Amino acid sequence: MNNFKDNLKDLFDGWLTIPNLLSILRILLIPVFAVLLLKDYVIAAIVVIVFAEFTDLLDGYIARKYNQITALGKLLDPIADKLSQISIVIVLIIKYWDNAIKYLFMFFIIKEIVMLIGGAILLSKGLRPVAAEMWGKVATTVFCVVMIFVLAFGENGVLCNIVGFTLPNVVTWILVSISAICTLGSLLGYIPGFVRQLKERKDK
Repeated sequence: MNNFKDNLKDLFDGWLTIPNLLSILRILLIPVFAVLLLKDYVIAAIVVIVFAEFTDLLDGYIARKYNQITALGKLLDPIADKLSQISIVIVLIIKYWDNAIKYLFMFFIIKEIVMLIGGAILLSKGLRPVAAEMWGKVATTVFCVVMIFVLAFGENGVLCNIVGFTLPNVVTWILVSISAICTLGSLLGYIPGFVRQLKERKDK
């Protein structure tokens, strides 16, 4: 228990930085995005999520350039990614409820739940959650691009009537499947680091 408390205390050491504030802003924008989308203000919702993803790129750039990398930032960034992805997927599941692709969307939620459980296990043992690897960043980027494209041009997409084009269902399946494969790769990429931390903790 003491290790857990010490770990939480260390997380907030020097936490007040621009990158961390941007990550917090990104988290706060998630319910705004979800409400706008469910109320059918799809263009506004897409603008919000694109802006949120821009802050993701910006906070990483600032953190590296100005040496503002913090323990809390390493935790907030993936949490913001996960919450963003979960909110997008939940909205898409609702919109595609009558389409079997909803089960593929559910895979993304399962992955995030597994990641959150893994992070909680590490924190409970006084360890830090495994930092995002390159595969994780690639998967997140692919996910955002694919899902925004599906929201815009998929079934009942906001831009379909404007441009006179709707993604064929099979293309939607292919795009979401590519994102799912990248996501699975990122999940598998976390396992070695997770196991290594537990093993090192046990050896001590």
